[in-house]
Amino acid sequence: MLYRPNPPISFTGAVLDRADHIRADADKLAELMNWRARLLRLDGLDPVIGDDGTLVWGTLADAGEQDELVFLGLDDAGRACFAPVAPANKGNPGPANPRLWGAMASLPAGDLATYGGARALVDWHARHRFCARCGYATKLGKGGWQRKCVNMECKAEHFPRVDPVTIMSVEWEGQLLLGRQPRFPPRRYSALAGFVEPGESIEEAVAREVFEEAGVRVRDVQYVACQPWPFPSSLMIGCHAHADDPAITIDKTELDDARWFTRDEVVYAMEALKTGAEDGAFIAPPPFAVAHHLLKWWIEQ
Repeated sequence: MLYRPNPPISFTGAVLDRADHIRADADKLAELMNWRARLLRLDGLDPVIGDDGTLVWGTLADAGEQDELVFLGLDDAGRACFAPVAPANKGNPGPANPRLWGAMASLPAGDLATYGGARALVDWHARHRFCARCGYATKLGKGGWQRKCVNMECKAEHFPRVDPVTIMSVEWEGQLLLGRQPRFPPRRYSALAGFVEPGESIEEAVAREVFEEAGVRVRDVQYVACQPWPFPSSLMIGCHAHADDPAITIDKTELDDARWFTRDEVVYAMEALKTGAEDGAFIAPPPFAVAHHLLKWWIEQ
């Protein structure tokens, strides 16, 4: 059965029409860059939040002279929406500041999805100013959904990339395997995760990552849900797997700790996020993370 989380997973539920048919039409794009067009206000890579708790939009007049503009799509009023690519990447590759964590927890779902897509795209442009094939400069194309090498002997075309990451809950006899990374807040545990490597299926990546990080062999990998994660541009592929042996061997270069938690401990930790209780066995991942939904899905099974 397809898992339909309620509320939806953060960074999903985009409200803009991506309007792919417009991206390659330079004349149509120029036509849409008028007084009605909207420009997403960003502070480096972070969102600018208004007093009403929503994203702040300006006009194209707010763009700097050196800014490249990325076409995000059309809103429900048919207005073209853009985001600026700053000359230098002033942002942070991860959600490191409290203001951004707060935005992820409070922005309306549609705004968060819009911001997530814009951040990933703007960050990609800021980090791909030069051609990976020949080293020459690149220029924006297709409304920001491509970069082209200016070297006429190369002419390489580069496209925004998305990095697949498996994130998985692992079950053994009614208990759940969770781990904590050194960067986590104290007592927080979450699902194990790792990048899918070249030549590898999702199921193989799940099995490899769990064994590498915790020394646990898994089987029966099941897809649950996914989440775009714009730090910088990943697709978190949420899965669940089963283990036959609970013995754990922790890779200390990856994890501070990993352990099995009972169903009651997981239920209490999830409820504690709502009540503010701090006496549980661990602190569960926050609601805007797909790991939170993996734990919720497991409890509901």
